[in-house]
Amino acid sequence: MTDSHDASARRMLRHMLAALAYRTQKALRGAPDDFGAYEAGHGVRTPHELVRHMTTVIGSARAKMRGGTSAPASMLTFAAEVARFHETLALLHADFADPTLASTISDEQFLQGPLSDAMTHAGQLALLRRLAGAPVQGENFILAAVRTDDVGERQPEPASPDPHWQPGGTRAQSDSGARGRP
Repeated sequence: MTDSHDASARRMLRHMLAALAYRTQKALRGAPDDFGAYEAGHGVRTPHELVRHMTTVIGSARAKMRGGTSAPASMLTFAAEVARFHETLALLHADFADPTLASTISDEQFLQGPLSDAMTHAGQLALLRRLAGAPVQGENFILAAVRTDDVGERQPEPASPDPHWQPGGTRAQSDSGARGRP
């Protein structure tokens, strides 16, 4: 067991979970009703399957502190899957705040392993939105209203949305005449 952990490192891990909640909800907010079942191609996880996998990854991180394993069965609805993901985030968030809990991996390993893995999948959800014909508006994430204490489903709207984004998912011509990337 890894007994020592730095309180500031644990706060950073809790903030990473909050950023994960924010980015996941950004990718899901306003998605078409059937988005959870969207199939991009053979061997590509659906959004429902991705969120279940994210829950498994976060649950496995909890197991590094509490023991056990994490292999939850799929929920019947996409909405229930998303709710369970946020519940699991909240449990790990609370674990990171508990100074009495030791872990079998270092804080750096939490970051480079399960937390980075889950954040990658949040990006995949955003990519699947674009492929499904319902792209997500870009924003400056440095200015995002991510609150370390909030890992729930009800995340704030973007604080600094991309001013050149258009609903079709493309960027408008900039003042300099250069075309931005979609």
